Amino acid sequence: MALAGFDQDRLAQIKRHFSAYVDDGRLPGWQVRVTRRGEVVYHENHGWRDVENQLPVEDDTVFRIYSMTKPVTSVAAMMLYEEGRFELTDPLADYLPAFADMRVYAGGPALKPVTRPATEPIRIWNLLNHTSGMTYGFHHVHVQDEIYRNAGYEWAAPKGHTLAQCADDWARLPLRFDPGSSWNYSVATDVLGRLIEVVSGQSLDEFFQERIFDPLGMVDTSFVVRDDLGDRLGALYIPNEQGKATRNDEFGDAARGEVTFLSGGGGLLSTTEDYHRFTQMLLRGGELDGQRLLGSRTVRYMTANTLPGGQDLEQFGIPLFAETRFEGQGFGLGFGILIDPITAMTPGSPGEYNWGGAASTAFWVDPSEEITCIFMTQLLPSSTWPLRTQLRQLVYSALVD
Repeated sequence: MALAGFDQDRLAQIKRHFSAYVDDGRLPGWQVRVTRRGEVVYHENHGWRDVENQLPVEDDTVFRIYSMTKPVTSVAAMMLYEEGRFELTDPLADYLPAFADMRVYAGGPALKPVTRPATEPIRIWNLLNHTSGMTYGFHHVHVQDEIYRNAGYEWAAPKGHTLAQCADDWARLPLRFDPGSSWNYSVATDVLGRLIEVVSGQSLDEFFQERIFDPLGMVDTSFVVRDDLGDRLGALYIPNEQGKATRNDEFGDAARGEVTFLSGGGGLLSTTEDYHRFTQMLLRGGELDGQRLLGSRTVRYMTANTLPGGQDLEQFGIPLFAETRFEGQGFGLGFGILIDPITAMTPGSPGEYNWGGAASTAFWVDPSEEITCIFMTQLLPSSTWPLRTQLRQLVYSALVD
């Protein structure tokens, strides 16, 4: 039987394949939703949100979506852009003065780096497409990453720090390269969140709630555990030496504590249903159920490859971890962009946009085929198993029209 061009028997292979990950202990549990032309063609829950207490993954299970927060922050920024509140070419320092006179790492050890003046200012454009020269401390690739770790930034912010304090801290740290000259996955989207606060006059959580979550009906998406979200929040797992998912409350309980750092790069909790509504808004060109967040041309602009000369991340980026493969993938304003499925060696359509989160969550939107797909689980890090490429194989092999 076919539904919206999908062979249902073939879609059923998704459960057969990923249930094996739960049965042998590699994943605690998972949830998948696939839609076409706005119609849900596949939705499945399997396994546990809490293995130890035998609590199953259910339709309303709450997940830490980590870097799947980034597209939300990017949409928020572009809503302000559409209002004429800034231009993409504006220097960041016009709004966050701490980012004036940035310096670039030129040599030496982390404790005594040699720096030089940056040849270009960080522009808002550079925050949206990760060409700012900033980094993440967890990369463990370059001296700059060590400098971030020494400042207290590896997986999280120093305890009690606000977003404003974090942005000021990052402004004092050297860049890896001159803004615009390369691509490096970084805290840039968190800085973008601070820009949203300054330009809008609202805290990031207030802006998200008023301008995105309430209009879209995203009732279970938040920076903090509130109401019954804590009862529905899945436990967080990491692989042990044998590759089995092992509970890690040291990381997992951070979501349940006090939140002072509103991380636009990775701080949201959400459900598949809520994120489905976000992806449907994108697929429909910025509108859902009569609520328009963005103009259709703005969405189209955000989801085009912004890397110079049409290059992919392999050509223009620094080889390190990101929530995507580099070959055949470009980057837009807040999204990874599939520009060449052949080079990427994965089925899909040129122009598909996507991203994922550190706990192995992922989504993509394929405008050509009018497909959205969301995968939710809670296994850190996302590079443990090739879940995303396998899901893509299973979804596109079921498309038969």
